[in-house]
Amino acid sequence: MKKNIYVVGAVIKRDNKILCAQRGTEKSLPLKWEFPGGKIEKEETPQEALKREITEEMQCSISIGEAVEDTTYEYDFGVVNLKTYYCDLVEGEPTLTEHVAIKWLAPEELSSLDWAPADIPAIDKIQLDHK
Repeated sequence: MKKNIYVVGAVIKRDNKILCAQRGTEKSLPLKWEFPGGKIEKEETPQEALKREITEEMQCSISIGEAVEDTTYEYDFGVVNLKTYYCDLVEGEPTLTEHVAIKWLAPEELSSLDWAPADIPAIDKIQLDHK
């Protein structure tokens, strides 16, 4: 039986654009695009995990808004349970530490990137929300 992995992703908005982050070559799903975030640790709420991960990975602070989507996707390495949230940048500028590239794209441009499969339902929802 595959292990369940509980993760959160930040759909960070600024000036009607959304932050997209490209995974490094050494990670699982190399060079796929994703919403930044990470694993939820024991004793953490999804929101606490998201704030911590964005501070660690992007070296900036966010405020968390409404949920975008809950997705479950089975990869070869495990079953990812992803919760995504709309977020606003509060302090700092997103910085590359774990990702190899970042882009700010309008919602209708999101489909132009090669996304990690677990993120695709959130992209569909974002595009519906912004029509």
